[in-house]
Amino acid sequence: MTILQSIMLGIIQGLTEFLPISSSAHLVVIPYLLGWEIPVQEAFIFDILVQVASLVAVIAYFWTDLIAIGRAWLIGLIQRKPFADTHARLGWLLILATIPAGLAGLLIKDLVEQAFASPVVTAAFMFVTAGMLTAAEYFSHPKREAEQLNWKDALWIGLAQAVAIFPGISRSGATISGGMARGLKRPAAARFAFLMSIPVMLAAGLLASLDMVKISGVMSMLPVFIPGLVASAIVSYFTIRWLLNYLTQRSLYIFALYCASLGSIVLLFSLFR
Repeated sequence: MTILQSIMLGIIQGLTEFLPISSSAHLVVIPYLLGWEIPVQEAFIFDILVQVASLVAVIAYFWTDLIAIGRAWLIGLIQRKPFADTHARLGWLLILATIPAGLAGLLIKDLVEQAFASPVVTAAFMFVTAGMLTAAEYFSHPKREAEQLNWKDALWIGLAQAVAIFPGISRSGATISGGMARGLKRPAAARFAFLMSIPVMLAAGLLASLDMVKISGVMSMLPVFIPGLVASAIVSYFTIRWLLNYLTQRSLYIFALYCASLGSIVLLFSLFR
């Protein structure tokens, strides 16, 4: 991997991690379309670190919310009134929503890793993202705010996140669609989706890091990776802000069209290659 490739992939990760168009798909199909022969080990390590860079960005953006949730959650436990405060209740709902994806990651880890090795499978899954986004816009009637979430909503959105462990199925797309299916307004669904991505991304990063440290020569790759990680963190932060503003006025249809178009391009490219 070159420094230019690192920066380009970092920008792509920053844009696509939180836009509902699947960052995992782009990190698989963009090198494939451009003919980049990046060694498997380098790609694996970069994918881990660039996810951590996006995690730093979402924590920075929602830092005030996270402090409020954590403080209220602890106070609720100490006072034995775990659901008395809105923030504490939100903390419990985030924990509940995280469980399905955690279980799915442990149970079908090998199957997911095989999917990451196939640009064609990844492209096919992008049509799933397009379908979810379209269905969310067409069938849902979003009227509720995040404060009105209940445990059924959190579990449903958590199941949507579990499906998104496959490359090509956007995590933000699946969870926003899941929230809208439960009647949440687009910005409220997106906010909950971004918050619930934090524990999943943290857990996935820690588990993958255990595998990463077993690979020799990791430190020698860092000078090339660091510019891409910085680019990912910066772009991720501004992408979150932009999308939350965008969803107050506009629909998800444009992202559905994009996913279907990119999936089609990759499938056609694979046929003629």
